[in-house]
This record gives sequence, structure tokens and C-alpha cells, in this order.
Amino acid sequence: MPHNQINTLIWDLGGVLIDWNPDYVYRHIYPDPEERKWFFDNVCTHAWNLRQDAGRSLQEATEEKIAEWPEYEEQIRVFYGRWEEMLGGPIAESVDLLRGLKSQHHLRLLALTNWSHETFPVALERYEFLQWFEGIVVSGVEKVVKPQREIFEILLHRYGVNPAHSAFIDDNAMNVAGAISLGISGIHFTSPAQLVLALRSIGMDVHIPLF
Repeated sequence: MPHNQINTLIWDLGGVLIDWNPDYVYRHIYPDPEERKWFFDNVCTHAWNLRQDAGRSLQEATEEKIAEWPEYEEQIRVFYGRWEEMLGGPIAESVDLLRGLKSQHHLRLLALTNWSHETFPVALERYEFLQWFEGIVVSGVEKVVKPQREIFEILLHRYGVNPAHSAFIDDNAMNVAGAISLGISGIHFTSPAQLVLALRSIGMDVHIPLF
């Protein structure tokens, strides 16, 4: 890929720039990892949380889940009642990398996140670096989630992004595959150090040393 071809970087937030993990709360409720895994596999599941990322209200989701699992009402209410405690903070090396890239004025920085429209304002207030993005597309606002084609198209059209000149960074391989299917270069994030190498491999001028 030519050195100057990528002019837009599209970032996922949770798991790439922001550490979010329900374990931070539920490890105190279920100290046994197997018990905790069962709860997340069967009660407050990833698929259930993803529906809130797609725009369903937290109250509706909570009440529906309690009706399904009344014996776990207290534990279910904790999920969004103590949601802020699941935010572990910024992933510092990734934020440092973003800061360095922000200084490259030819480069556009956008974000595309699966996030509830009700909880995202908490992150906006807490993390100053979210202001560095030219724009952020939030699934809960758009009512469609990654890796569905529509949410990528919303970002591309809203900000006039040419897929061939853009790259997408996400810690979820399915989301990366969704971007690639639209002609966007995809980077499956596993660590900040790996991201530096991946960006260099697609011709990005990254001056930050490996961590």
C-alpha cells in the first residue's frame, strides 16, 4: 500500500482506547470465575447487552431480563446500576499513540463504537481524548451495531470517507471483517505495541516507540 494512501483512521473505543469490563463489578458478587462465567453466558449475556448498544433502553432491558430470571433480580440490576464502575480507565499506551497521530494534521481521526446512547455521555465527560476525534458514530444513537454494514456506511457517508483511503481499528475480529467487506483496511487490535506495527505495515508514519 502506498505510503500516503491512508488519510483516515477509524477507531473503536472499548477495548482499544477505554478499558471496560463487567468483571470489575461482578468479581465481588461472584468471586468464583466459573460462577461468574455462567452468569454472563446465561443471564446478562453479551447478546443482551448488544441490544442496548443498538438503542434499546436500559430500563426496558433490565425489566425484561428480570422477568426472565426473577431469582437474579438483584444481580441483574447491578449491571446498569453500577455500570460506571465497569470503566477501568483509559488504555494509556493507545491514548499516547492517538495523541501522536493527532499531531499529523493530514490525518483524519474518527471513532465508531458499539455503545448505549444512555451511557456514552458518561464516557464523553470522563475521557478528554474523545474530543480529539473529528466525529464519533455511536451505535445506540444510530440504532444499528457493528459489524452490520449500515453503521459503517453511516460513518462513510456522514464524514465523506473514501474506504480505500481509510483504516479501521477494533479488538473484535468480526467487526474488523465487517469493515474489510466495505473496502476499508482492517486492523484487529490485540495490544498498543501490535497496533504500532500494524499501522507501520500499512504505510502510516508512526514515530512512537514500541512499548
